[in-house]
Amino acid sequence: MEVNFKIRLRIHATVAPTEDRGKVLKAVRNIIGDCSFSLEEGDGEVTILSEDVRCLQRVHDQLRDRHVRDAARRLILVQREGDRVNMLFNRQAASAGVIALCTSEMESPLGPVAMEIECDRPDDLIDWLTAH
Repeated sequence: MEVNFKIRLRIHATVAPTEDRGKVLKAVRNIIGDCSFSLEEGDGEVTILSEDVRCLQRVHDQLRDRHVRDAARRLILVQREGDRVNMLFNRQAASAGVIALCTSEMESPLGPVAMEIECDRPDDLIDWLTAH
């Protein structure tokens, strides 16, 4: 499927006082892969902003390669809010380079990495992320 939609991506993770900020940022970068973005660092948090669809390619590929597209689709549809697609990722899995969706914040002991995508065509985005 050809990607022909526009996005505004925000991916956010908290940084606990006992955590290494660089490791948290690496986990976030493992989710988005190689794409253009801007980084905002605040007290106890890191946020990446982008309008580059390539930031979603790694999520697309891992959902396909790990054969979890159907489960991911159900979860994404439940967490969708209008033109916004929300996903939570397990931070420990992301640190290891694995995309693992969470159904709630409690599933990631250090707190999840939260991704919010505003899209002009959210149905097409969801279809692309979870295509067979």
